[in-house]
Amino acid sequence: MVGIATLRANMNATIDATITAISPVRDVTTSRGPSQVADATLQDDTGSITLTLWGEETKRFSVGQKVRITDGWVKDFRGKLQVSMGRSGKISLQA
Repeated sequence: MVGIATLRANMNATIDATITAISPVRDVTTSRGPSQVADATLQDDTGSITLTLWGEETKRFSVGQKVRITDGWVKDFRGKLQVSMGRSGKISLQA
């Protein structure tokens, strides 16, 4: 488990954080066809980062929920760090 402030691009990370904001859902076209995407802001005691939510995940989570990202992928997107599930990542609700 690491704090958000210690995250760097091109690394896998497991973090616990609270969702503090979620953008409106957008319809996008990907190489796999149409999908929906939303950006959630995650915050812990050390900082905040954007989490990209895809498909059904855009409806599953809401502001105020505590989540654990397991094996998420951190990337630099347009000069800002983001975390996504990548190939092996998982997101789950915390008590």
